[in-house]
Formats: sequence, structure tokens, C-alpha cells
Amino acid sequence: MKKNDIFIGIYILCAILFLIVPLPTGLLDLLMAFNIGIAFVILFTALFSTDVLQMSSFPTLLLFTTLFRISLNVSSTRNILSKGYAGEVVNAFGQFVGGGNIVIGAIVFIILIIVQFMVINKGSERVAEVSARFTLDAMPGKQMAIDADLNTGAITDKEAQARRKKIQDESSFFGAMDGATKYVKGDATAGLLITLINMVGGLVTGMLFLNMDATAALNNYALLTIGDGLVSQIPSLIISLSTGIVVTKVSSETETGDLLVGQLFSIPKVLYIVGGAMIVLGLFTKLPTLVFVIYGVAFVITARSIQSKIEVSKVENEVSEVETSAEEIRKPENVVQLLNVDSIELEFGYGIIPLADANQGGDLLDRVVLIRRQIALEYGCVVPTIRMRDNIQLNPNQYIIKIKGIQVSDGEILFDHYMAMNPGYVEEEITGIPTFEPSFHLPAIWITESQRERAESFGYTVVDPPSIIATHLTEVIKQHLDELLTRQDVQNLVNNLQENNATVVTELIPKLMGIGEVQKVLQNLLREGISIRDLVTIFETLADYAATTRDTDVLTEYVRQSPSIKRFISSKYFPANTQTNVVTLDPKIEQEIMNSVKQTEQGSYIAIDPEKNQRIMKSVKDEVEKLENLGGNPIIITSPIVRMYFKRMTKDYFNDLIVISYNEIESNVEIQSVGMVTI
Repeated sequence: MKKNDIFIGIYILCAILFLIVPLPTGLLDLLMAFNIGIAFVILFTALFSTDVLQMSSFPTLLLFTTLFRISLNVSSTRNILSKGYAGEVVNAFGQFVGGGNIVIGAIVFIILIIVQFMVINKGSERVAEVSARFTLDAMPGKQMAIDADLNTGAITDKEAQARRKKIQDESSFFGAMDGATKYVKGDATAGLLITLINMVGGLVTGMLFLNMDATAALNNYALLTIGDGLVSQIPSLIISLSTGIVVTKVSSETETGDLLVGQLFSIPKVLYIVGGAMIVLGLFTKLPTLVFVIYGVAFVITARSIQSKIEVSKVENEVSEVETSAEEIRKPENVVQLLNVDSIELEFGYGIIPLADANQGGDLLDRVVLIRRQIALEYGCVVPTIRMRDNIQLNPNQYIIKIKGIQVSDGEILFDHYMAMNPGYVEEEITGIPTFEPSFHLPAIWITESQRERAESFGYTVVDPPSIIATHLTEVIKQHLDELLTRQDVQNLVNNLQENNATVVTELIPKLMGIGEVQKVLQNLLREGISIRDLVTIFETLADYAATTRDTDVLTEYVRQSPSIKRFISSKYFPANTQTNVVTLDPKIEQEIMNSVKQTEQGSYIAIDPEKNQRIMKSVKDEVEKLENLGGNPIIITSPIVRMYFKRMTKDYFNDLIVISYNEIESNVEIQSVGMVTI
């Protein structure tokens, strides 16, 4: 066992034994002196600690010291009643503090009880209760503020974790202090009752068993009882004061002494006024002239001294700022930080700042946090931190989205307006400002708050500005997920998978494939909107086929045809119990494509005649328009071996074209061919 554990164990054990075993007066003197010393240690530790969490064990400490003090009280009571003597400490407090007078000692004791019970304990109890309540109520807001700072890059993950732990510790501490103050309050009450019992018990013992008259018994036992009460009550008062200091301590890195003195004597004007008032009272009233004038002059001198220090400090700060500016100009610029490129940035004009400022009721930061969570659940990859910053060069209501430092999209909103979109079946028209929804470029109308309820009753889809920005940002991130996935991200995914599926990871990496090759397969999947959340299936499929081919495009096709990915594709594009319209690819075109595939060491490419390629693309455009007119998604079905080459041919012409092979469709899916791409 550690020394500290042994000390605490002996401390608690002694407190329990003292309730049972009689103590000799000499040992009792030592323990009472030790109790007073411990009380002073607690007082000054509470006073000079810079943070309440430095006294996080204070509630437990209150319980231990209260029990120990009461056990000494019981032991001294036993000695007073049995021997008429409880040691030199009790006797000294009764004679010296009480002045050898029962009335004076009783009054001093009662005053201590009143101060402790009515002032310190009652105030501390109320402050602890309110602090606990407000700390618990503020926890959600503090957690959201930490998430916002983490999301904007103001703090690191490690700093965010430390802040969250501090919030939880503060909540636990103030909750425990709310209950621990009851120990102090009960201790004061118990001290008063024990003293009264000692007084009555001493009178009875002296008169009945020691044949003393009432006056002699009162003089002897009353002084001892008061001395015993004072010995217990003074440490109790010190502990109560410590409790008050802890629960009222301001969260600051400055010690309490520096904080109080610095704030109390920081304004020279106040000290000048106080000094003048003291001098006037001393000179023109019957109050002691010398005393008040001395204090007044002292306040004036202190004010002058503080004012001089403030002026000197101001000059020093100005000089320091000039020197710092000059030094910044002279020293070589640190351009290393300028080389860092944020993966995702959202910049906005000053008119959108209220939407991102939680203090003004904005929830855009919270929505950005939810975007990362949503994409992690939907696609199985962690989106990099999204940097948000205002840009005065933009229009007030404009925002832009950057991927790796390059702008890829933008939008504009109207503050205090809502965007209403016709889903296609609403015939009633509403007045507003025509615009386009930025995510999907659909026609929309800006309407005011007063028109919102009416538009919703007609069937319009009505969204607020934060939702517009969040949706736009989400769609842009989805479109660029493949290029946002770095090798380090893949390594992190591998590390996470290895915790529970070490076998498949060990089999695949690095024996069959490297991190870069796995990255290319995952990027191929994300590029076409396929979730990589089921990494186990993806890695097992790669382990099955990587021994026969290192072509990442071919391996991607094998992964797409695996059972779980196949189900994902079918459920995403072919709703259950619904017939889906599709377009097929002419077998002649498929054969033409396969004949045009050229293999190289770096992979394969398609060398098809440009004129023939244009005719194929025109046919694709016609068939896709036919599907869209029928209200369906632009889906083209091909044979498995052709799918990846045909997708590669069309990606520069049709961003949203969905190309699926027959092997990627579940057998229970109902599809209807409404056309064929042909030439």
C-alpha cells in the first residue's frame, strides 16, 4: 500500500475508535492540536488554489474532518464527565479564550455558533446549490461551444477532450459540494447540542456523584464544557470558512489574494474619494481625528502610487507594442504555416455572420458538426475539419465553398427570408423574389416569414437560410469525397478495422496491396456514391482477387459485385416493390468498347473513334432525357465487363449519370427498359 493510503486509513480508523475507546488527556491534547493544524491547512489551501478543481477532493475531505472532529468531541466529553478534566488544550481555551468567566466564555461560544451557522454555513449552502444548478444547466451549451471550436479548427481534438473532461469534473464537483455543505451545517448543530449536553451532564455529575454544590459544579464543568466547545468550534469555523471560499471562488488562473487586492485597489479615483472622505470625517466630526486622518492620508498615498504605476505601465506597453511591431517587420517571415491547405472551407460575407454566431442564436456551426456525422454514417468515411470564416471581400449575403483551397461552388441567401420550392404538383403561385436553389439548381422563390405558413399550406417546400447552406455544403462534400480521402485517412480506417478484424487486414496489407492501391479502390467507390462503411466486406473481396490482378479499376468492379455492396446499390437506386425505368446499352456498342480497350503497364484506356464516341454520347443524352421526362433517375444498365469503361467514357459529359452492371442488381428488383443507347 502507498503511504498516503495508509495515512488516510489510519485517520478514518482513529476517528471511529475514538468514539468507543477512552483517550488519555495527553493524547487528546495532541489530537486536538493536530485537528486545528489540519483546519488551517485546508483554509489556506482553499485560499491560494487558482482553480476549484485543485480542491476536487474537498467534499470527501469535509466528511472525513467532520467525523474526526466529532470523535474528539465525544472523547473530550467522556473525560470531562468522568474525570472533571479533559487536558491542557480544553482547559486553556476555557480559561484564556473565555477569560476565566462563564458568561464571557458562553457569549463568545454563542457568537461563534451564530457566525458559523447563520452567516457562513447558510451562505455557502445557498451558493453551492445555485452553482450546482447553473453548472448542470450550462453543460449542453459548453459542450456545443467546444464542438464549434473544434469544428472551426480553433482547438485540437486533444484540447477538446481536456475541456470536456474539465466540464464533467466541474459538474461532479459542484454537485458533490451541494451535498457536502450539509456536513458543515450539521457539524455546527451537533457542536451546539453536544455543548448543552455537556453542561447539563457536568452539573448532574458534580452535584450527584462528587457532592459539589451547584455553584462549584457550574464553575468547574461549565468552563470545561465551554473550552471543549471552543476547541471543536474554532476548527469547525475554519472548515466552514474554507467551504465558503471554495464555492465562491471565481474560475481564474490568479490566486485569490492577488485577485482580491488587485480588483479592490485597482482604481485610483476610488481611493482618492475614500481618502478624502476619511480626512473630512476626522477633521469635522467628533470621531478620533488622528486615526481617521492617518487612514485618509494612507488611502491618498496609495491612490497616487497606483496611478503612477498605471501610467508607467501604459508607457511601457506602448513602447513594447512599437518594439514588437518593429521586430515583426525585421524578422524573416515564417511562411511554413502558409503552406497548409484546408481540405474544406466555408467562407461567407458579414451578413451571414449571425447564422454562424451562437451568441446571436445562429446554429450553422451545429449543423456543420451534424454534416460530418451524417456523412460518416452514410458513406463510412470521416470528413476533414470544415473551416468556417468570414470574408469581407464577399457580398454581405454571399458564401463560397472551397475544396483544398480552390472555390468549387457558391451561393447567396437573403437573411430573414425563406426559400420556397415547388415540388412539381403545386398550382397556386406565391409572390416573392425568384431565385435558384444552390445545391440542385432548382427554381425557387424567396419569401418572408409572414408568407411561410401560407406557402407550406399550398404544399411548397420551405427551408431556412442555415438549412440551405448546410444542404449545399453537404452535396458539395459528397461530390468531392473521393479526392478528400487521403492515404492517412485510409490508414486511420485500416487501424480502426484492425482492432476487431486483424486477420483480413494482415492478409491484405501489405502482402497483396499497399495503402495507395486500397485508397484508389475506395476513391472509385466514393466517386460513384457507394458507401465504404462495410470495410470488412471490401477488404475480404480485395483479398480474394488481389492475388490475380493489381488493376484497381478491376478490383473495384469485384467489390461492387460483392453481396453487401450489391444490396447497397440495389436499395439505393431501385426502391422495393417499385418498377424502375432504366436504359440499356446496345450489345454492338459494348463490343465496340471492348475492342477499343488498350492495356498498358499503368492500366487500361479506351481508344475509340472520336466521331463514333460523339454519336454514342448523343444517344446517351437522348435516352437520359427520356428517363428524366418519365420522372426517373438517369440509370444505364450494362454488362459487367463494360461498365467501368462506359462510365469512364461518359463522366466528362454527364456528371449525374448512373451506370450499373447486371451483376450489381439483386434478383428481386423490378426494372423496365424504356430505351437503348445505340448508334
